[in-house]
This record gives sequence, structure tokens and C-alpha cells, in this order.
Amino acid sequence: MASSTAVLAYIPSPPQGVWYLGPIALRAYALFIILGIVIAVVWGDRRWVARGGTKGTVLDVAVWAVPFGLLGGRLYHVATDWSTYFGPGGDPVRALKVWEGGLGIWGAVLLGGVGAWIGCRRRGIPLPAFGDAVAPPILLAQAIGRIGNYFNQELYGRETTRPWGLEIFERVNADGRIDPLTGVSTGVLEKVVHPTFLYELLWSLVVVALLVLVDKRFAIGHGRLFALYVAGYCAGRFWVELLRDDYATHIAGIRVNTFTSGIVFVLAVLYVVLATKGREEPSTLVSKDSRVDEPGDSAAVDEPEVGADTDAEASGDSEPSPDTASTATKKESSDG
Repeated sequence: MASSTAVLAYIPSPPQGVWYLGPIALRAYALFIILGIVIAVVWGDRRWVARGGTKGTVLDVAVWAVPFGLLGGRLYHVATDWSTYFGPGGDPVRALKVWEGGLGIWGAVLLGGVGAWIGCRRRGIPLPAFGDAVAPPILLAQAIGRIGNYFNQELYGRETTRPWGLEIFERVNADGRIDPLTGVSTGVLEKVVHPTFLYELLWSLVVVALLVLVDKRFAIGHGRLFALYVAGYCAGRFWVELLRDDYATHIAGIRVNTFTSGIVFVLAVLYVVLATKGREEPSTLVSKDSRVDEPGDSAAVDEPEVGADTDAEASGDSEPSPDTASTATKKESSDG
């Protein structure tokens, strides 16, 4: 461990990540995820409207995408950390406790995309264009969610003596048992580590700024901005995974998330290269329930109001047409 002088420069951890209001537990992890989702929906909707879409669309799609994304994120986490829940000494019930932390971003994006596809289909809008609009907000939401990891004292890296190292303290719950998630700090310093959650947070903010800049300068569309978001995030995550030494499933001695980051990065770059260039026409982004029928789509557009001509003729405000006059002349001749 570093000297006490150096420790003064380290980043302290929060004393706890859960607060109780009677029987109600306020968990920092859940609160920051919710905050990130709200900000993503509000900003995403503004971006969607600016591209020509209908206001309120992002919230409608989020109703489908968010639950699917949370489910996908949890399934990925449990699948890649199977032994924690179903191995020797594991607790299968904990696999259902999302509020304790543990969401895999790739699973969240995959199943969240399925939910978004359903929402977009219901609104009659193209999924790739929707993805481009919400890509920067989604990554911003991820960055905000990482603050929850800070309160949970999780997703940190190897021990370090760097001045920006993160202090990890022992936490004990009300029963006197060591509990990093729901316990309260005892003040006993366990170790100083790389704050990899902070590295990922800062990297995400940089990518968010780059995505906004690229989108404005090149009018990128057809899902390519979303693919850039995925590629940018994966590049940073690949590096972050190399600094972590917490428990994780390994393949050939390499953390599974390192493999996932590399594979998804390559696929995202290929999409950027091969996808349609340019941006969708604004008219294609309007929700189907907001579209105005074109002239001629309904017979009622061209039909005069019932009784209009009769009323005009009765009032003497209109003259008979040539065909009508000719018919009247012939009728008079035959009658005479």
C-alpha cells in the first residue's frame, strides 16, 4: 500500500450506496440508471424532432426498448458470470436482483434494439434513423449510470499508486457482515485501485462529443452514427478491460468482455463502411399516426358538399352550365 502522504491524493469512495427511508431502500445504482434514462429520452426526443421526426416518438419507443434493454443487460451479465449465481456456493435468487448491479451493455443494446424495433414498427418509422438520433443520448446515459458503480464500489481495476487511484473501504451491514453493496464503510482501507468505471465514464463523454460533432458536420444517417457509437464505446471498453482484475469468465485466459469488445467493434466498423451513405428524408421519420393524407387519397377531398350546388341555384348566385342550358333549350323546343 502507498504511504499515508500519497493516500491524501487518492479518490475516496462513498461511505455507502444504499439509504433507507423506513422500509424503502434508495439505491444509488438504480437512481443513476433512472436519471440516465430520463435524460436520454428528453435529449433523444429533441434530436429526433430536429431530424424531422414527430415529438414524443422517443418516449413511445422507450416504453419498449428500456424493459427489453434491462432484461438483455441482465441476461448477458448472468450468462458471462454464471458461476456467481449457479456455481458452488452461488445464490440463484441473486440473478433476479438487478438493483444490486450487474448489467452487460452488449446484452442491453441487443435486446434493447429488439424492443426499439417493435416500437419503431408500431410508429411506422425506420429503426436505423431512430438509432442515429438516440445514439449520443444512450451513451450519455451509460456514462451517468457508471456513477452508480462508484457508489457500489464495483467495476474497478488493479491496485495502483497513481494519485487518482480509488480508495476501497471495508463495508459492513446491520448484521455485522461484510457487504460491499448494502453495507456502510467502517473506515478501514482495503486497497487503492484504478477507477476503471471513471475511465469508462470519461471516455464515453468524449465519444458523445465526437458523435455530435460528426453528426452535424457530415449529416450521417442510415444507422451509421449508431454504429460509430458502438465502435467508439467498444474501443474504450477494450482498453478498460485490460486494467481490471476482478472476477470474470475467461476464454483462453482472456476476459470474455475483452473478446466481446473486439468482435463487436469489428462488426460496427464494417457496418459504417457498408451502410447506405447520407441521411434519410425527414418525411420518412414522421410517425404514421401524425401523417396528413395526400390530396386524392380520399374521395371526400374532391367531392363537393352535399346540397352546395342546389343551394346556389336556388339563391340565383350561379348560372347554369352550357350543357344544362343546351338541354333546357332542347326541352323547350320539344315541348313547343
